[in-house]
Amino acid sequence: MNRRNSILVAMLCIANGAMAQSVEDGLKNLYYGKYQSAKTDFEKVIAAKPTEDKAYYYLGISELGLENKAAAAAAFSKGLTAVPNSPLLTAGLGRIDLLNGNKAEAKQKFEAASTATQGRNGDVARAIADANTEVSGGDRGYALSVMQTLLNNEGRKRKEQYTATAADYIELGDAYRYLGGENGGKAIEAYDQAIVLDPKNAEAVLKQGFVNYNAKLLEAAVADMTKATNIDENYGPAYFELYQFYYTPKPRQFSLANAKNYLQKYLAVADQTDLVKNEYFLSSIMFYDHDYKGAIAKAESLMPKANDSYKGKLQRLISDSYLQQGDSLNAKKVMDARVQAIGESKLEAMDYKLLSAIYTKLKSEDSATQANNAVLAVNYIEKYALSDTPDIDRYRETVEAFKTQRNWAKAAEWFGKLAEFKDNSQAINDLFFKGVYEHASKNYTQAEQTWVSFTEKYPTQPLGFYHLGNAQFYQDLTGKDDKPKAAFTKYIELAEPEADKNKKNLLFAYTYMMLNNYHAENKEQTTVYLDKVLALDPANETAAQIKESYSQAAKPAPAAGSKTTQTKSK
Repeated sequence: MNRRNSILVAMLCIANGAMAQSVEDGLKNLYYGKYQSAKTDFEKVIAAKPTEDKAYYYLGISELGLENKAAAAAAFSKGLTAVPNSPLLTAGLGRIDLLNGNKAEAKQKFEAASTATQGRNGDVARAIADANTEVSGGDRGYALSVMQTLLNNEGRKRKEQYTATAADYIELGDAYRYLGGENGGKAIEAYDQAIVLDPKNAEAVLKQGFVNYNAKLLEAAVADMTKATNIDENYGPAYFELYQFYYTPKPRQFSLANAKNYLQKYLAVADQTDLVKNEYFLSSIMFYDHDYKGAIAKAESLMPKANDSYKGKLQRLISDSYLQQGDSLNAKKVMDARVQAIGESKLEAMDYKLLSAIYTKLKSEDSATQANNAVLAVNYIEKYALSDTPDIDRYRETVEAFKTQRNWAKAAEWFGKLAEFKDNSQAINDLFFKGVYEHASKNYTQAEQTWVSFTEKYPTQPLGFYHLGNAQFYQDLTGKDDKPKAAFTKYIELAEPEADKNKKNLLFAYTYMMLNNYHAENKEQTTVYLDKVLALDPANETAAQIKESYSQAAKPAPAAGSKTTQTKSK
């Protein structure tokens, strides 16, 4: 799900009614996600009025929407030359600092812009808050405080009071939404306030869908996104989010048919002047339709016109198309060219993911080369997972990649990372599979530690004790070691009430207990578990042998002078 839309409804709510109409047109185009058209609008404003700082600022935002960070930075800088000390443009450059990972410099610029306006300028406050919510590494708590300061009229004289707009409440909602957790309800309330002020505001409804998506309420999320398109059938961002929703490879989401449908609807209302972007998505539709040759041809024709960001997208599309055709060598060739052109340090998350898939599929008769391919596949998928702030969905993709590679040790390691995530509704499953895959990789000592942790956290889960006993047993397969005894005893206690359901695992636990007691020469307990084993598996050879040995031992010794004794004495 794309969370990084630089769509600011603030752009529609212009405090200065005397502003040029073309700026309003630009703001409207930004609202609809038409960045190329908006860029043209703002360039016209600047040509007519070179000291209009809002035009420079929103020109920069348009460039960011076009994924052209360098051009955005240039727009903000040029604006500051024309309008020195503009708080709005200072905030814009703070956003660039954040994008470059320079958090301290960004904060300094945000504070300067806020201080200069006493926190009471809507455009500036929204610019600061939006940068800190939308950009990875931003301070979401700071974004919230900036919006709360803007909207707080307590103790102010009437003429000093700020009149809130729908844009303000959307930005407030964004701050709450990105803070996550219990703030989801507050985000919904803020978006509701925006809708009260502007009932036709499709962005507020769309973002309510984001809140529901984050809360795993997928049906409600789709309903909200669809409602946004019903409120405004030309609102492209909602169609795009529906496309993203169905293209995400997760249960209850993934549907190529729906993804293709919403992508086509998006393209119908998208910015027709943004030719490279539109043609890129058309090539994506070919990819979805398994027309890989067509996708490759169209993508290659777009390369000379594309900026650096879209060149990366197109190269990935071409490479992936080759991969889907089973041509991993040409897929590698395309990505090798990309790595050589920009350097591995500048690769993006999706580059790493694709490279891992390529090296997983590559096959070589040379064992050293094949071993190196496996190492690279592992390295790239881990770089993908770690390419940004920790993300549970990306970690899950990484786990699945390692399972596909049958790399059980790495799968276990990443299940462990998943289990450490806060607010992880699947934490019990993740910790469980960490232990399962540690056992599968024959790391029985580590598996034992995991199952100890599991049983401490989830003491009513029978399988935790079963796997703990199993990990301990595999460290000494003779059954003589008493270490697994406590775990198997607890498992039997918890599992026997549903014996039919747990037959297989109970048989293993009974067998261990039978062998352990047999080696300890505890005939009474051995017999107890021997009978349990035979009840579940009447043909069990080990139990039959122990039973036979007990039967032989129980036979009375021949009396002195008997025929047998006489025969032996001869």
